[in-house]
Amino acid sequence: MAAGNVNPFNLSDSEDEADQRAEDGVHIEKSPSVGTQGPSSNNPFSPQADAEPSALLVSSTRTSPSVEGISVSVAAAAMTVALAETRVSVDVIAAQLIRDHYILTALEFHTELLESGRELPRLRDYFSNPGNFERQTGTPPACKEQGLGPGGPLNRAGSISTLDSLDFARYSDDGNRESDERVAVLEFELRKAKETIQALRTNLTQAAESDTQERNKNYSSHPETQEPIRPLEKRALNFLVNEYLLKNEYKLSAITFSDENDDQDFELWDDVGLNIPKPPDLLQIYRNCGSALPSPRNTVDVAVGVESGELTGNYITQKSDLLQQQQTEVVEELEYQISLLNEEKQSLADYIKKLQSEIQSLRRTVSPPPHDQGSQPNPPSSSTPPQPLLDNGQYLDIRGTSEPDKPPTESTPPTQTISNPTHTSSQPHAKLKSRGTVVFDQPNRKLSPAFQQALLSFCKMSADSRLGAEVSRIADNEESVMLMLGRCLPHIVPNVLLAKRERMVAHLCQELIPLILCTACLHPEPKERDQLLHILFNLIKRPDDEQRQMILTGCVAFARHVGPTRVEAELLPQCWEQINHKYPERRLLVAEACGALAPYLPKEIRSSLVLSMLQQMLAEDKADMVREAVVKSLAIIMGYIDDPDKYSQGFELMLLSLGDPSERVVSAIHQVFIPAFAAWTTELGNLQTTLIPSLLARIEKLLKQGEHGLDEHKLHMFLSALQSLIPPLFSVVIQNAPFTHRVNLQGDIPPIEVTRFPRPASPLQDIATIVGSRETLSALLILYDYQLEHEGTTGWDSLLWVVNQLLPQLIDIVGRINVASTTCVHEFSRFFWRLCRTFGKIFTNTKVKPQFQEILRLSEENVDALTGNGILTKATVPIYATGVLTCYNQDEDRKLLVGFLEDVMTTLSLSHAPLDSLKASFVELGANPVYHELLLTVLWYGVVHTSALVRCTAARMFELILRGMSEALIDRRVAPALITLCSGPEFSVRISTIPAFGTIMETVTQKELLERVKMQLASFLEDPQYQDQHSLHMEIIRTFGRVGPNAEPRFRDEFVLPHLHKLALGNNVQATESKRIDIATQLFEAYSALSCCFISEELMVNHFLPGLRCLRTDMEQLSPEHEVILSSMIKEGEMKVENRGIGQAEGSVSIAASLVGEDAKTKFLSKMGQLTTSGAMLANVFQRKK
Repeated sequence: MAAGNVNPFNLSDSEDEADQRAEDGVHIEKSPSVGTQGPSSNNPFSPQADAEPSALLVSSTRTSPSVEGISVSVAAAAMTVALAETRVSVDVIAAQLIRDHYILTALEFHTELLESGRELPRLRDYFSNPGNFERQTGTPPACKEQGLGPGGPLNRAGSISTLDSLDFARYSDDGNRESDERVAVLEFELRKAKETIQALRTNLTQAAESDTQERNKNYSSHPETQEPIRPLEKRALNFLVNEYLLKNEYKLSAITFSDENDDQDFELWDDVGLNIPKPPDLLQIYRNCGSALPSPRNTVDVAVGVESGELTGNYITQKSDLLQQQQTEVVEELEYQISLLNEEKQSLADYIKKLQSEIQSLRRTVSPPPHDQGSQPNPPSSSTPPQPLLDNGQYLDIRGTSEPDKPPTESTPPTQTISNPTHTSSQPHAKLKSRGTVVFDQPNRKLSPAFQQALLSFCKMSADSRLGAEVSRIADNEESVMLMLGRCLPHIVPNVLLAKRERMVAHLCQELIPLILCTACLHPEPKERDQLLHILFNLIKRPDDEQRQMILTGCVAFARHVGPTRVEAELLPQCWEQINHKYPERRLLVAEACGALAPYLPKEIRSSLVLSMLQQMLAEDKADMVREAVVKSLAIIMGYIDDPDKYSQGFELMLLSLGDPSERVVSAIHQVFIPAFAAWTTELGNLQTTLIPSLLARIEKLLKQGEHGLDEHKLHMFLSALQSLIPPLFSVVIQNAPFTHRVNLQGDIPPIEVTRFPRPASPLQDIATIVGSRETLSALLILYDYQLEHEGTTGWDSLLWVVNQLLPQLIDIVGRINVASTTCVHEFSRFFWRLCRTFGKIFTNTKVKPQFQEILRLSEENVDALTGNGILTKATVPIYATGVLTCYNQDEDRKLLVGFLEDVMTTLSLSHAPLDSLKASFVELGANPVYHELLLTVLWYGVVHTSALVRCTAARMFELILRGMSEALIDRRVAPALITLCSGPEFSVRISTIPAFGTIMETVTQKELLERVKMQLASFLEDPQYQDQHSLHMEIIRTFGRVGPNAEPRFRDEFVLPHLHKLALGNNVQATESKRIDIATQLFEAYSALSCCFISEELMVNHFLPGLRCLRTDMEQLSPEHEVILSSMIKEGEMKVENRGIGQAEGSVSIAASLVGEDAKTKFLSKMGQLTTSGAMLANVFQRKK
């Protein structure tokens, strides 16, 4: 900006100022750029008034492009001495104030001049230029005057510093007015900034408008030559699109569109352009687009109606000239584009030639490489004819293919050769030396190659595509560099020309990765290498999965090429810089890079710095996907770590990850981390002595603390970790068995049965992967089964620990959990199922089942006194039944399960013990339809049992398994069994069948079956022999309240409501008060649940309201609190009936119309339980909302 070159401290435009400077002996040095002494005495800028000459001079100075203008101004100011008036001019005062740094005084002076209508150009220009207010600490004004050279402050780029960055307290005589003065300065600066913005926008929109009009002439008839959208066009179209969305009620879309264009004000068209008229809306533009440019022929036909033959020759000639002119413009435009492309092509060709010349110079200076095991078999010699350039053997390939003469093993990173990076600064283009041997730190580990390969497979890298293959290998000499450039540049150049979309830019960035890596590997300067790697990690703003895989592939190739020392010094700092990056994709890249680079780092760095980085990210990062990647990288670290002191840190990381709220993180810990950590603890010998006992101790502590409320989440966390440790535990058992020395992999080895082991959650939990191969596992299993069946466990310490320590402790823990907790029962059942399936059928039959049977002791002498056999009421029963006895599904296994359930049912029934353990067994087994037939077999045993107690238990068990059972099975086996029980002489057995009949009415839709159940329930209610059966009536009312809301509406209307009315009416004449209150309480709960249902007006008048009135009669005497609630319910029902006469009422008679089913009943009753005895409060509950 021209104003940016004004130096107010080096200008003097008045005679007094010149005299003063002469008296003071001030010497003004001339700038080196000044070449003349200024104009002569007949200067055309001679002043005619006080302010005018200064204004002219300053204006001349502001428009001068160099410092020469300053000298002209100084000379012109000197010419005014003889012509100026004796009084001091305002411009002299302003110059003096500015030179002496009285900035606030000058600002006040400028403000007063503006208010009086006399604006001084010097002050206006000075305060309009932000560059004048940059702080120059420690530099006096005199020195500043001498600093006008190219390096001085006046020649710096435009600064964003303004008046608000000044410390005005330094220049103000009154420190108390600092805040007021600052506010004034800021207000003035804001006003000036707005004026500048307004002027710039005006100029910009004018230029854009003229440019748009010019382009419209060229592109209107040739849309194929249109360029990408300009900023002004984009803002205008955004405004019209937003206006269209709002007019057509697309409000959400308009909000989203506005959020995506937050830099534009959609309420003001002037934000698009100040002097651009607002176009019509999109609809009008669309309607007019077809008729905006009619062809000349159509216009003639419509307006005149002449034929083409009647047109004059001059007219036709003009039109043909117009078409020819348009075609000429198109041709010129195309030729211009072609010239641009040719220039681009020529520049790239020159660049390629330059690179090739550098390669040739490097080739001439390179020394012959020494021969080693990684070099080519033919030594280079001057007499050897030149060999053709081959694209093989010259790269480090991480795709699984290896160099021809030394393939790397799967278990360890291969030893590679690299160029020596040691160069002096005096050799910027030092020759490439032969590659030295790279040795990676090999951990002292014994992982199988299959396990290590499966572990590294969780590093997401891409080497399958062309670009991935290019990234995965790095050139190591000049020939390879040339070949790499020849392959990559043809893919880069087109993207450079087309890189206008974000997607194309991202693709271009990916294409640059091989070049960046090659340069970073071979560049002699450490600073340049660091900058290149920084570019690699910051190449893409938010890299997606594919882009991250490409970068990781390049990082691994770089690491394998340069060795552990440079990886530590050059790559790890890049990861550390981005550990707290604001974008989760960048932090995810860091987490994945730590795992991918782990095999190529020094072992001290692996177990210290990298482990600490990942631990910090796991504890602090808020993104689930980042923590998931951290867990996987930690698993890879655990696969390479060999420092025993880090065991406790690994254990804490496992517990921290298990407690993570994200399911994907917990899944990663089970799939990757725990298997890798278990493999390390196995090598340390801590799996059976430390890791598993630590988890068991935490479970026992949790059970002790949870006597009044068990933390089921933590129990699940610890138990799931134990479950993930079963495969490593079994691997330890079979790999440390007495028969391991007899393993023979020669000959035919039978394959492993598909169902031999549970399906692993990941390859790392596959026992074949842990031991090395499926052939090895098959051979070990054959010897394992033979050893268990014929030779015993003598000397087999690892298996004896499982039998003598692990199983007894687990069975003891199982006996202490709450049997009513279905979650705990289910978790432990799954654990024992996987344990037994993993260790095999022989182990289960000979080691697991005997220990459970010894604990349970199902013998007849213990039936009467359960004090010594309380274990039958614990969770041991359902866990043994569902976790151990269901592992195998052969006939003998099913018979054993049936016999066990029959014995438990008989024992608990005859001893009048709680049935919770039996119910838990039926609930867990009933969830799987495979066991429905088996459970019905057990229940039929109870149906035909001689003891009424056993038959009652069987009747109650039917209710637990009916919900998931097929209607055909219910019709064929359940209904006959229930009717058989109802035909018995004992009333208690008949009563026990009522809940099962209610469940059938709730779940079955078959009409014939429903009618049979309805007839059976009607017999209970209408048969005279049941008139005085208080317990039967209680059970029926309870069942009606439970199944009524979910039963078929016809059954509810025709059967449930009328019989409830009848029972409520009969309860009014009940003589026994205790029975009367029991029935009334059950009726209250039943009516409360049924109030959530839709009830017709007829039923409301004939049965529902009369039943409530009868119930209110009982409650008036027995429970006044319930009487108030019932009165409100009756009033509510009556109002509903009245409203039905006017119109259909909304909703139902429900007090909480939005609640249905069991949930409604629970919420309603809980609300009732919270009410106090205050009648007014109870009545208000049922008041209509107004």
